[in-house]
Amino acid sequence: MVETMREPRASRWIRRSITLPLYVFLLGTLLVLLPVLLAAALGVDAVRRRRFATTRCLLFLVGYLACEVAGLVASLALWLAAPFLGALDSKRSQDLHYRLQGWWAATLYRLGAVLYGLESEVEELGEPGRGPIVLLTRHASVGDTVVPAVFLANRHGLHLRYVLKRELLWDPCLDVVGNRLPNYFVRRGSGDTAREADGVARLLDGLGPRDGVLIYPEGTRFTPAKREQVLARLSKGSEAHLVSRAAALTHVLPPRLGGALALLERNPGADVVFCAHVGFDRASTFWHFWNGDLVGETIHVRFWRVPFAEIPKDRDGRIDWILSQWERVDAYVRERRGGGE
Repeated sequence: MVETMREPRASRWIRRSITLPLYVFLLGTLLVLLPVLLAAALGVDAVRRRRFATTRCLLFLVGYLACEVAGLVASLALWLAAPFLGALDSKRSQDLHYRLQGWWAATLYRLGAVLYGLESEVEELGEPGRGPIVLLTRHASVGDTVVPAVFLANRHGLHLRYVLKRELLWDPCLDVVGNRLPNYFVRRGSGDTAREADGVARLLDGLGPRDGVLIYPEGTRFTPAKREQVLARLSKGSEAHLVSRAAALTHVLPPRLGGALALLERNPGADVVFCAHVGFDRASTFWHFWNGDLVGETIHVRFWRVPFAEIPKDRDGRIDWILSQWERVDAYVRERRGGGE
């Protein structure tokens, strides 16, 4: 198994001693109070007239917690079955954990699609589903994290290795299952960028024909305010032509190049796939979900694949190439949004 994370066992179990019982308690409490909460939510919606947004949000929260607890029960069953599977990191066990990961993402997406009336349109350019691949995807919402799993990994039988921020370990399913699979949880702001980049790049070790590595080059969710912050930071220390190109991106954040370049430099021969999507940006925070901004949205997704042979081999060429591809992501979002913000 790829070694992807260094964390003291004590820290991990202190966190889990909080999150695991908390999620079970929250689910149990919500289920007991659900009739009262539903009546209250419907009353609020009658006043707000926001397409039953409060009721939808409440039901999604209950469904999310139920999905988390079900995932934890399944992960416990896999742990108990480990002696019969060879070990937790055996191929058979890993396949089952990937299936669990895919079920979790698909269930959350289906739940959101039903409750919020979502439609989807997916364009696959250049057979993006063959492995091995390096996947660079847009990030605009807490909801879009399931897009690669639902529309790529699950459809094509791919095992995706994720680069994620370490704060997501407070989600117990991501913590337990994510730490059994070759993912890397980045410690943002650690000051040791070389170590973090090496951790990201090591996800390429042992990459097979059914595998892929996924990274969010923006590093965080897009908002206009975050875009201004990133541009202000870049203007203080980056070359003028890079600042100019970053400023031309209006619907995505300029990509953070460290992780993406580390993957390209260590890439043993995998093609690179890009994912642009539109729709989930209507709900970039919890408050957007509560306001019903996502109701009735169509989720547009486009994948395109670049063969390994077409990726520049020098660092400057790779930087220019990543920016060019990200300009294409920006153009897709702008096109789908009709030129609006």
